[in-house]
Amino acid sequence: MPRKILVTSALPYANGAIHLGHLVEYIQTDIWVRYQKMSGNECWYVCADDTHGTPIMLRAEKEGITPEQLIARVHGEHYRDFSGFHVGFDNYYSTHSDETRDCANDIYGKLKAAGLIETRTIEQYYDPVKQLFLPDRFIKGECPKCHAKDQYGDNCEVCGAAYAPTDLIEPFSAVSGAKPELRTSEHYFFKLSDPRCEAFLRQYTSRDNGVLQNEAANKMQEWLGAPGDNKLTDWDISRDAPYFGFEIPDAPGKYFYVWLDAPIGYMGSFKNLCSKNGLDFNEYFKPDSTTELYHFIGKDILYFHALFWPAELAHAGYRTPTKIFAHGFLTVDGAKMSKSRGTFITAQSFLDTGLNPEWLRYYYAAKLSASMEDIDLNLEDFCARVNSDLVGKYVNIASRSAGFITKRFNGQLAPAAADLPTIKAIQEAAGRIAELYEAREFGKAMREIMALTDAANQYVDSVKPWELAKQEGKEVELHAACSNALNLFRLLTVLLKPILPIVAAKVEKFLNIAPLAWTDTGSLLAAGHGINAYEHLMTRVDPKLIEKLVEANRESLAPAPTPEAQSQQRHAEHQQKEIKAEAGSDKLCTIDDFMKVDLRIALIANAEHVDGADKLVRLTLDIGEEKTRNVFAGIKAAYDPAQLIGRLTVMVANLAPRKMKFGLSEGMVMAASDSDGKTPGIFLLSPDAGAQPGMRVK
Repeated sequence: MPRKILVTSALPYANGAIHLGHLVEYIQTDIWVRYQKMSGNECWYVCADDTHGTPIMLRAEKEGITPEQLIARVHGEHYRDFSGFHVGFDNYYSTHSDETRDCANDIYGKLKAAGLIETRTIEQYYDPVKQLFLPDRFIKGECPKCHAKDQYGDNCEVCGAAYAPTDLIEPFSAVSGAKPELRTSEHYFFKLSDPRCEAFLRQYTSRDNGVLQNEAANKMQEWLGAPGDNKLTDWDISRDAPYFGFEIPDAPGKYFYVWLDAPIGYMGSFKNLCSKNGLDFNEYFKPDSTTELYHFIGKDILYFHALFWPAELAHAGYRTPTKIFAHGFLTVDGAKMSKSRGTFITAQSFLDTGLNPEWLRYYYAAKLSASMEDIDLNLEDFCARVNSDLVGKYVNIASRSAGFITKRFNGQLAPAAADLPTIKAIQEAAGRIAELYEAREFGKAMREIMALTDAANQYVDSVKPWELAKQEGKEVELHAACSNALNLFRLLTVLLKPILPIVAAKVEKFLNIAPLAWTDTGSLLAAGHGINAYEHLMTRVDPKLIEKLVEANRESLAPAPTPEAQSQQRHAEHQQKEIKAEAGSDKLCTIDDFMKVDLRIALIANAEHVDGADKLVRLTLDIGEEKTRNVFAGIKAAYDPAQLIGRLTVMVANLAPRKMKFGLSEGMVMAASDSDGKTPGIFLLSPDAGAQPGMRVK
């Protein structure tokens, strides 16, 4: 019986352009979905823009439009980019929808009824005019060091000085211009630490259950802690008005935090699809559903999707995901994407340059596996592999044989040699390649397909149709050779269709056949079948287009710093060196000096080794902001990254960001060590139980 499958990709935030890093996930998902549909399964692929939160509200205000106008425009831009790379959503929607609101209210109500929602009082900066609680970055004023105007509350972009918001001269809210105040507020929390959630998650995320990849399951167990040592912390799911989002039922002025309704947006998008296509929503989301639900996500949001999301679903009476597939990040030419290096490449610039999106689909497929490893887009290798595999090998088979069929044999094929070893090899490999597609081992599948393509080219080389065409009395051999070559080409197209849907459609038109399904690997074109005239299917990558692409993205950069700004930066760096030199002295500091350092409780949402670094660990830290922070910490000798995930620690949140060769470090974690070496080691600071991410250390 055909399987019934619902597939989602992570929702892109409606506050920026789609870039090639994003496309790793959506292309990976699209390939898997296309394979399922080719296999005869009922497979639905839904997604949506993630549209709520303070950044959306502030960007819309800055542009002089409403948040609704902003998200509508960005929705069009995102859909354009995804369509340009042939990502075939069955529904691409928005979290700002009635369907998502209804689902969010329903889940919240059921969690509340189950005793899994509670309120607590926390302290935050507040805009008295807008009645808006402000993260530090939304407070501006005059830099206390260089007196530059309009600087953020954590550091100066002109001289690089770091400070606390209270140090700003004439501070004001970036939203209204009002002077901020320190106030308390009641927030709503999802009790993830509840024993019921812990017990469920220990079973759900275990390696034996098979929902997660092994490396992801291992991280979950680290986040959970050993049995009897529950490390889960409750989750702040509310924000105060004004906030662009959904108001919490029976809580005037309180809104669902964007991460609460973002995954619920999967349900909202599918519900919208159900209303348009006559599908039964409950069939897919009831607790005892026999359908399958798969989420494709980046490894940086595993914490939300493997802990919060299934815990919410399970305790609100819904089914949980069948599997959660996490993937790694994209580097370009071995480095993290960076605008300054011209490697921050937008999807639209790739298309505008004239590069074929199916080149990138194939290149990503050749690199992707079922693991959480990062993949690299090496632009030189990209040109070489596409030109060799797709043009020099695959397309070459058709281009060397099709013309003879149309010119010499009236476009009609001869009987196929069903016992030809090369044909039989492809048909026998189809089952193995299907298993690789199912398992998301696309790189292994591409290697096997290209090996079969090599064998097909060896066959063409052995029969040499171009020489047969010159010889008298070789018409039968020529007809058979070219017909066999086109049957080989058709079989290879079936195997590549999930990767190359547009080329496959052109092949279907050229060969005059119905849309190819996976079962077509078991058949051949009949004798006398008529084909259409061959038209070129794909060109080679011109290296000049790559140069144009990199240059196009460099041109989008902000102007280089002025000599004055560079001088101020050097002065700031000199001051920092002087401060470090004096750090070991006996000088006392005042309370004002201490308050300049903004210490925050941070949740280590992810931790991983840094390739090429002997001492560094890359930490992804949640300090209660809309976005996580990236910090490089020299603690590799003391800690296994896997043991850090899920821990709370303390970080300096207002340290000036530092560009390193491995990426941008956006703060510093606090650790203790003995400078005399009597107690060797590094010891991360850990707050007491009850501390929450974002709380300030005073």
